[in-house]
Amino acid sequence: MKKLTILAADDDATHREMLRTLLREWGYAVGEAVDGEQAVALCREQSFDLVLMDVRMPKKTGLEALKEIKAHNPALPVLIMTAFSDVAAAVEAIKSGAYDYLTKPLDFEKLKVVLRNVFAHVGLIEENASLSRSLAATEAHSDMVGRSAAMSALWEMLRTIAPTDATVLITGESGTGKELVARAVHAASRRAQGPFVAVNCAALTESLLASELFGHEKGAFTGADKKHEGYFLKANGGTIFLDEIGEMPLSMQVKLLRVIQEREVLSVGGNTAVPVDVRIIAATNRDLAQEVDAGNFRQDLYYRLNVVTLALPPLRERADDIPLLAQHFMNRFASKNNKRIKGFTPGAMDRLVRYAWPGNVRELENVIERASILLLGEHISERELPERLKTPEQGDALADALETDCPTLDDVERAVILKTLKRFGGNKTEAAKALGITRKTLHAKLNKYQGAQDDAEEDGAAS
Repeated sequence: MKKLTILAADDDATHREMLRTLLREWGYAVGEAVDGEQAVALCREQSFDLVLMDVRMPKKTGLEALKEIKAHNPALPVLIMTAFSDVAAAVEAIKSGAYDYLTKPLDFEKLKVVLRNVFAHVGLIEENASLSRSLAATEAHSDMVGRSAAMSALWEMLRTIAPTDATVLITGESGTGKELVARAVHAASRRAQGPFVAVNCAALTESLLASELFGHEKGAFTGADKKHEGYFLKANGGTIFLDEIGEMPLSMQVKLLRVIQEREVLSVGGNTAVPVDVRIIAATNRDLAQEVDAGNFRQDLYYRLNVVTLALPPLRERADDIPLLAQHFMNRFASKNNKRIKGFTPGAMDRLVRYAWPGNVRELENVIERASILLLGEHISERELPERLKTPEQGDALADALETDCPTLDDVERAVILKTLKRFGGNKTEAAKALGITRKTLHAKLNKYQGAQDDAEEDGAAS
């Protein structure tokens, strides 16, 4: 795997040497610039994955260099290093497109965490390649992109169950990719050379469903002018995928249960059952256990289908995968629309990661396709995103803090902590890990902010 390359721009030779040693030790390739002017020139001549740049440098300041670098390559993430007291420069850097800022003297552990988060955030996909190669390289699972804990667990389960003939129940919200998973199971199974037949149970009326699933004989009903082979026979030797199984009427559930038990189908109007050899994969966005309790789904069928369950998480619960998926869809639509697209600006990627994605992966795919069509330049920016992604979330403390005239370092720190807590749904352990601090430190800071707020409220009441 090619090493990620970081440009370290600092006029302090000793500090630059320290950065070079540290970054190489962490596995990065390192370029160096002695001032802002050289940093800009190197970014125009060479390819870097990130710029780590001091604010105060000769010839061009870090802020001046930042603006020129972002004008040349908006997608290149830039981390600014500044003195602890120079908050104004840090805020100006963020407004000018810097990904983040770090105060000197650097906290090396925090720097390590920030670098890791930056490279995950901008959507580098090398780590996902090894996961993709672990199953056969087929179109069936080409969109199954992700390195989150949930996706890693899914890949492991796929490796385990795919070679078997076990019946599989796939659960998850609409748009999470249930059919992709079903196709991936089929593609990695011993039935891969056989047919894969997908049936949307919700799209067929009760009268049509029996005919489509099991077939019908000529003259079985009005309009049946010839014999029709059903989906189960078409899938013989392969896999049948019953999507939206929770929508199937109870009368049809009885007939499906018989097929699963007997491994034979009886066509509508037929007298003789025909043996079938199929693997059954079903999917639903409903909670079938609740449907059983409500009397809408047969308990015996539920247990027949629920031999192995694959639960797909919604995209909002695996935000780490959003940059990977966005990059994946960008590459696809760039090729499809014959466009040269280099990537996303940090602002656009931030909007993608912060959005809740009620439509899940399907909605993200549509957004990226739209952006690639509208794009006139080489980097997808916030301009190409729909309005619903551009609107800041209510209570975005970080945006509010940076918009104030003279934010203090405490203001910015508090905003970042609250934003991180919000991202992890209030989970202090995960938020502390992402921030690179201990849970105890996080508690202390939150208590400090609460105390300050209480004091302010008391002062307001007294006045």
